Amino acid sequence: MATSLAIRAWDEGDRMTEMASTTKIDGHLVTMDGKQLDVGPDEIERLLSSSVPFWLDLCSGDENSPEYRLLRDTFRFHPLALEDAEHFGQRPKLDSYEDFALLVVYGPAPSGHLVEVHCFCAPNFLVTVHQHPCPGMADVARRIQLGLSPQTSHVMVLYRVVDMLVDGYFPVLAAFDDQIDELEDAILKAPTEAQLGQLFDMKRSLIALRKVVTPERDVFATLVAGDAIPGMTPDNERYFRDVYDHLIRVSDLVDSYRDLMSGALDTHLSTVSNRLNVVMKQLTIIATIFLPLSFLTGFFGQNFGWMVARLGSLPVFIGAGIGLQVLTVIGLMVFFRRRGWLTASGTVPSVSSAPRPRTTSRYRWLVLHPAHAPAAGDEHGGGRPT
Repeated sequence: MATSLAIRAWDEGDRMTEMASTTKIDGHLVTMDGKQLDVGPDEIERLLSSSVPFWLDLCSGDENSPEYRLLRDTFRFHPLALEDAEHFGQRPKLDSYEDFALLVVYGPAPSGHLVEVHCFCAPNFLVTVHQHPCPGMADVARRIQLGLSPQTSHVMVLYRVVDMLVDGYFPVLAAFDDQIDELEDAILKAPTEAQLGQLFDMKRSLIALRKVVTPERDVFATLVAGDAIPGMTPDNERYFRDVYDHLIRVSDLVDSYRDLMSGALDTHLSTVSNRLNVVMKQLTIIATIFLPLSFLTGFFGQNFGWMVARLGSLPVFIGAGIGLQVLTVIGLMVFFRRRGWLTASGTVPSVSSAPRPRTTSRYRWLVLHPAHAPAAGDEHGGGRPT
């Protein structure tokens, strides 16, 4: 009896431990004065009742996760907003509710996939929810804790988050630029099927970027034109207008790189077609050379008695049988070369692309921040290399 009670108590203890581990909330809670607190319903209720501004970042799961229950039971967000947070894959948008606003934004992660972030912005707090890890969130939290941000409010934290996500597009697009240059050079030298597959993969990635960048740009155009975010001030609006400017540049880059990809694809197809035409031309030249030779051998191979009786000496054989065929081949080769149908190697020579100046990371940074551009004549200028 005592053994069974001990076993039952052991099982109940294991279940309590398992429930405690499963109810652990994945996220971090930071107040605007830089204090990091434990994430829990009691602590959040205390902050909400005292109107202390804070930022809560959650890595959420399904509707049964503790993060989702925190959004539903503690914050009591609107059911439509909760439904969006439960089913990720939403279009970038900005929805205004009675006491908060929901902003859905995207940004690239270091792993290469797009991270979808749902931002619940209220007058005194900010809640960000995402499914996949986002290392940039930890950097934003570290800046708040160290006091590196001169203006710390939940609206400015929202700016830091979206600015981090939007600026993440530029390294990705810079890598696309380098890949397109290298791919164009390789296509001009020797087009292969592997390059064609790489072209389609890169074009598919650009289309995926365009699907989120274009609506995200429209969302921020609406955001800077009105007071959709609770607690937004005219000074804060200037920062979001800078993010909108970055999105316009990202959208333009995506469109230009998509045109470059289409041009590279056309170059690949035309190069392959030209090389096929060269092969067909060479085969045609060979067939054209053998055509008169076949005629000559057929003509002198006729078994007429007069021809057999009179064309029998060695000089006639060398002159008419061999010399005439050699002269025919030489005459055809001279004719083909004068017409430009032959090349030195017999194939299309490899083409080298014109040298292109490479853009440095400092030049790209100065393009994004023109206010920090050095004065004329500065020896440390960051312009495009010549």
